[in-house]
Amino acid sequence: MDFVTVPNPDISLVPSFHVPVWAWAVVMVAASVVYFVTMENGVALGSAANTLHEFFHDGRHFSGIPCH
Repeated sequence: MDFVTVPNPDISLVPSFHVPVWAWAVVMVAASVVYFVTMENGVALGSAANTLHEFFHDGRHFSGIPCH
């Protein structure tokens, strides 16, 4: 059986950066808030947040999320 040797890629050519844990937490909270507001149909937020609901309503239509 013949073995083929594959050279290792030079990993130093790929730039690396560190994303802080708090940044991931902010992204998760923001995504959760957007998901909640887009799926909420006025029951939890009530009439006080009607403007916010209507703002995201058009976004639901644009992104294809079913709402009615």
